[in-house]
Parts: sequence; structure tokens; C-alpha cells
Amino acid sequence: MKLFSFLIFSSLLLKQVSLVMGDVGTAASYGPPYIPTACGGNSAGQFPPGNLFVAVNEGLWDNGAACGRRYRIRCMSGKNRPCKGGSIDVKVVDSCPGSPCSNSLLMSKDAFAAISHFPHAKINIEYTEI
Repeated sequence: MKLFSFLIFSSLLLKQVSLVMGDVGTAASYGPPYIPTACGGNSAGQFPPGNLFVAVNEGLWDNGAACGRRYRIRCMSGKNRPCKGGSIDVKVVDSCPGSPCSNSLLMSKDAFAAISHFPHAKINIEYTEI
């Protein structure tokens, strides 16, 4: 019985740890025009409330399978301490327009402003698919 309880507790603990750990990358902001996008074309309805959306690099794009994915993003560091603290949830609506993309994520101006004090900074982020 003790072994069974230990195994259950261990699996729950590992599940919690995996929810906290994310990938590390970089992010910058990008501005309008946001349409057309690779995911929703010219539809204004593709953008989530608050305009909290991103374009992703080639590795995350996954041949378009990234469309609609949601990520939780946290600013970790950058030049002149840009991070506001906390995290935001964003939706993937596009692929990074440049190839190769110099960042993991390009964030809409509104999304970027929610986690960074400086609109033109390049920041180090932690991101987790949710």
C-alpha cells in the first residue's frame, strides 16, 4: 500500500513539475498591419481579445500546425531590465515573416507591452503551450 501511495504521489508531483517548466527563447514586438496572416488570412475574427497574439519561428510553426495554439509567456530578462513580471496567454495567428526568424516569437504590440516596459526591446522569455 505504501508503494502504491508513493507512486501516485510521485506521478502527481512530476505532472506539476512538467506544468511549470517551459521552453526558453527570445521575443520582440511587431506592429500592424497584422493581416493577412498565414492562419486566418484577412479575417479580423482570428485575433483574441486584447490583441494578445504572436507569430512563431520556423521551429514552432510546424508547417502550419501551430495555428491557434496558445502559449503562456513570461519575460525573464533583457537589456535594462525590461520585464514587468507575471505572464500572459497568447494565441498563434501567423508565422514569422523573416526566414530565418531572429526570435522564437514575435508578439503583437499589445502582448509585448503587457510583459515588457520597452516596446523595442528584445527579451528572453519562457513559454509553455497551454
